[in-house]
Amino acid sequence: MSSPATDTRPTLGRALIVVGGILAVMWALELLDAVTLNALDSFGIQPRQLSELPNILWAPLLHFGWPHLISNSVPFLVLGVLTYLSGTGRFVATTLISAIVSGLTAWLLAPPGSITAGASGVIFGYLTYLLVRGFYTRKIGQILLAVVVFAIYGTVLLGVLPGTPGVSWQAHLGGAVGGVLSAWWLHGRDLRRIR
Repeated sequence: MSSPATDTRPTLGRALIVVGGILAVMWALELLDAVTLNALDSFGIQPRQLSELPNILWAPLLHFGWPHLISNSVPFLVLGVLTYLSGTGRFVATTLISAIVSGLTAWLLAPPGSITAGASGVIFGYLTYLLVRGFYTRKIGQILLAVVVFAIYGTVLLGVLPGTPGVSWQAHLGGAVGGVLSAWWLHGRDLRRIR
Protein backbone atom coordinates (compact mmCIF):
# COMPACT_ATOMS: atom_id res chain seq x y z
CA MET A 1 0.00 0.00 0.00
CA SER A 2 1.34 3.43 -0.85
CA SER A 3 1.73 6.21 1.67
CA PRO A 4 -0.35 9.41 1.43
CA ALA A 5 2.72 11.30 0.28
CA THR A 6 3.68 8.92 -2.54
CA ASP A 7 0.45 7.56 -4.02
CA THR A 8 -0.26 8.20 -7.68
CA ARG A 9 -2.76 10.83 -8.70
CA PRO A 10 -6.11 9.41 -9.70
CA THR A 11 -8.02 10.46 -12.78
CA LEU A 12 -10.96 12.85 -12.77
CA GLY A 13 -13.25 9.96 -13.67
CA ARG A 14 -12.15 7.93 -10.68
CA ALA A 15 -12.45 10.97 -8.41
CA LEU A 16 -16.02 11.56 -9.61
CA ILE A 17 -16.91 7.90 -9.06
CA VAL A 18 -15.50 7.77 -5.52
CA VAL A 19 -16.73 11.15 -4.27
CA GLY A 20 -20.00 10.75 -6.18
CA GLY A 21 -20.39 7.31 -4.63
CA ILE A 22 -20.03 8.75 -1.12
CA LEU A 23 -22.56 11.42 -2.03
CA ALA A 24 -24.93 8.71 -3.34
CA VAL A 25 -24.67 6.99 0.06
CA MET A 26 -25.70 10.28 1.71
CA TRP A 27 -28.73 10.53 -0.59
CA ALA A 28 -29.68 6.90 0.06
CA LEU A 29 -29.42 7.46 3.82
CA GLU A 30 -31.58 10.57 3.57
CA LEU A 31 -34.17 8.60 1.63
CA LEU A 32 -34.11 5.93 4.35
CA ASP A 33 -34.36 8.67 6.97
CA ALA A 34 -37.41 10.14 5.23
CA VAL A 35 -39.10 6.73 4.96
CA THR A 36 -38.42 6.00 8.65
CA LEU A 37 -39.73 9.43 9.77
CA ASN A 38 -36.29 10.84 10.62
CA ALA A 39 -35.16 7.83 12.66
CA LEU A 40 -31.54 8.29 11.53
CA ASP A 41 -31.32 11.82 12.95
CA SER A 42 -30.71 10.35 16.41
CA PHE A 43 -27.38 8.99 15.14
CA GLY A 44 -25.97 12.52 14.97
CA ILE A 45 -23.56 13.84 17.60
CA GLN A 46 -25.05 14.74 20.97
CA PRO A 47 -22.57 16.82 22.96
CA ARG A 48 -20.53 15.57 25.89
CA GLN A 49 -22.03 12.08 26.09
CA LEU A 50 -19.39 9.36 25.89
CA SER A 51 -21.83 6.97 24.23
CA GLU A 52 -22.14 9.46 21.34
CA LEU A 53 -18.45 9.50 20.39
CA PRO A 54 -18.78 6.70 17.78
CA ASN A 55 -21.41 8.81 15.98
CA ILE A 56 -18.58 11.14 14.95
CA LEU A 57 -17.68 8.61 12.25
CA TRP A 58 -21.07 8.48 10.48
CA ALA A 59 -22.67 11.82 11.38
CA PRO A 60 -21.14 13.43 8.24
CA LEU A 61 -23.20 11.01 6.12
CA LEU A 62 -26.51 12.02 7.76
CA HIS A 63 -28.54 15.17 7.15
CA PHE A 64 -31.58 16.87 8.64
CA GLY A 65 -33.82 16.77 5.58
CA TRP A 66 -33.50 17.28 1.85
CA PRO A 67 -32.68 21.02 1.91
CA HIS A 68 -29.74 20.33 4.25
CA LEU A 69 -28.42 17.56 2.00
CA ILE A 70 -28.98 19.54 -1.21
CA SER A 71 -27.08 22.55 0.16
CA ASN A 72 -24.12 20.31 1.01
CA SER A 73 -24.10 18.22 -2.18
CA VAL A 74 -22.43 20.52 -4.72
CA PRO A 75 -19.63 21.80 -2.43
CA PHE A 76 -19.00 18.25 -1.19
CA LEU A 77 -18.70 16.98 -4.76
CA VAL A 78 -16.57 19.86 -6.09
CA LEU A 79 -14.20 20.21 -3.13
CA GLY A 80 -14.12 16.45 -2.56
CA VAL A 81 -13.11 15.79 -6.17
CA LEU A 82 -10.39 18.47 -6.01
CA THR A 83 -9.08 16.93 -2.79
CA TYR A 84 -9.25 13.41 -4.27
CA LEU A 85 -7.15 14.56 -7.22
CA SER A 86 -4.33 15.19 -4.71
CA GLY A 87 -4.11 11.42 -4.28
CA THR A 88 -6.27 8.69 -2.79
CA GLY A 89 -4.30 8.50 0.46
CA ARG A 90 -4.42 12.26 0.92
CA PHE A 91 -8.17 12.26 0.26
CA VAL A 92 -8.77 9.51 2.83
CA ALA A 93 -6.52 11.22 5.40
CA THR A 94 -8.11 14.64 4.87
CA THR A 95 -11.62 13.20 5.04
CA LEU A 96 -10.95 11.28 8.27
CA ILE A 97 -9.03 14.08 9.99
CA SER A 98 -11.68 16.66 9.05
CA ALA A 99 -14.56 14.41 10.13
CA ILE A 100 -12.95 13.51 13.46
CA VAL A 101 -11.82 17.02 14.40
CA SER A 102 -15.17 18.45 13.28
CA GLY A 103 -17.09 15.84 15.26
CA LEU A 104 -14.97 16.24 18.38
CA THR A 105 -15.35 20.01 18.25
CA ALA A 106 -19.12 19.71 17.97
CA TRP A 107 -19.13 17.09 20.74
CA LEU A 108 -17.17 19.41 23.03
CA LEU A 109 -18.73 22.79 22.19
CA ALA A 110 -22.27 22.30 20.87
CA PRO A 111 -25.11 23.40 23.15
CA PRO A 112 -26.72 20.77 25.41
CA GLY A 113 -29.65 18.96 23.84
CA SER A 114 -28.50 19.65 20.27
CA ILE A 115 -27.71 17.05 17.63
CA THR A 116 -25.05 17.68 14.98
CA ALA A 117 -24.99 15.88 11.63
CA GLY A 118 -24.12 16.68 8.02
CA ALA A 119 -21.18 16.82 5.65
CA SER A 120 -20.42 20.50 6.16
CA GLY A 121 -17.60 19.85 8.65
CA VAL A 122 -15.86 17.67 6.06
CA ILE A 123 -16.58 20.29 3.38
CA PHE A 124 -14.85 22.92 5.52
CA GLY A 125 -11.96 20.47 5.91
CA TYR A 126 -11.62 20.05 2.15
CA LEU A 127 -11.83 23.82 1.67
CA THR A 128 -9.08 24.70 4.15
CA TYR A 129 -6.92 21.79 2.99
CA LEU A 130 -7.06 23.12 -0.57
CA LEU A 131 -6.41 26.69 0.60
CA VAL A 132 -3.44 25.86 2.84
CA ARG A 133 -1.62 23.04 1.07
CA GLY A 134 -0.03 25.38 -1.51
CA PHE A 135 1.65 27.23 1.36
CA TYR A 136 3.46 24.03 2.28
CA THR A 137 4.20 22.67 -1.20
CA ARG A 138 4.91 26.04 -2.84
CA LYS A 139 3.66 24.57 -6.11
CA ILE A 140 2.27 27.26 -8.38
CA GLY A 141 -0.61 25.07 -9.61
CA GLN A 142 -1.81 24.41 -6.06
CA ILE A 143 -1.47 28.08 -5.14
CA LEU A 144 -3.49 29.11 -8.21
CA LEU A 145 -6.11 26.48 -7.38
CA ALA A 146 -6.30 27.88 -3.83
CA VAL A 147 -6.94 31.36 -5.26
CA VAL A 148 -9.75 30.06 -7.49
CA VAL A 149 -11.28 27.98 -4.66
CA PHE A 150 -11.12 30.99 -2.34
CA ALA A 151 -12.77 33.21 -4.96
CA ILE A 152 -15.65 30.73 -5.30
CA TYR A 153 -16.04 29.41 -1.75
CA GLY A 154 -14.18 31.91 0.43
CA THR A 155 -17.30 33.49 1.90
CA VAL A 156 -18.31 30.06 3.20
CA LEU A 157 -15.54 30.45 5.79
CA LEU A 158 -17.81 32.88 7.65
CA GLY A 159 -19.68 29.74 8.73
CA VAL A 160 -17.04 29.13 11.39
CA LEU A 161 -18.49 32.09 13.31
CA PRO A 162 -21.50 31.81 15.60
CA GLY A 163 -24.63 33.53 14.40
CA THR A 164 -26.97 31.46 12.25
CA PRO A 165 -29.51 29.57 14.37
CA GLY A 166 -29.58 25.84 13.69
CA VAL A 167 -26.18 25.85 11.98
CA SER A 168 -23.30 24.16 13.80
CA TRP A 169 -20.49 26.68 13.63
CA GLN A 170 -18.69 24.30 16.00
CA ALA A 171 -18.61 21.52 13.37
CA HIS A 172 -17.60 24.04 10.68
CA LEU A 173 -14.77 25.39 12.82
CA GLY A 174 -13.57 21.88 13.70
CA GLY A 175 -13.66 20.81 10.07
CA ALA A 176 -11.69 23.89 9.02
CA VAL A 177 -9.06 23.15 11.69
CA GLY A 178 -9.00 19.52 10.53
CA GLY A 179 -8.28 20.58 6.95
CA VAL A 180 -5.41 22.80 8.07
CA LEU A 181 -4.01 19.97 10.23
CA SER A 182 -4.30 17.59 7.30
CA ALA A 183 -2.42 19.96 4.98
CA TRP A 184 0.27 20.42 7.62
CA TRP A 185 0.59 16.69 8.27
CA LEU A 186 0.56 15.65 4.61
CA HIS A 187 2.59 18.51 3.11
CA GLY A 188 4.54 20.08 5.97
CA ARG A 189 7.41 17.73 5.19
CA ASP A 190 7.63 19.32 1.75
CA LEU A 191 8.21 22.74 3.32
CA ARG A 192 10.76 21.36 5.79
CA ARG A 193 12.61 19.70 2.91
CA ILE A 194 12.74 23.01 1.01
CA ARG A 195 14.22 24.75 4.04
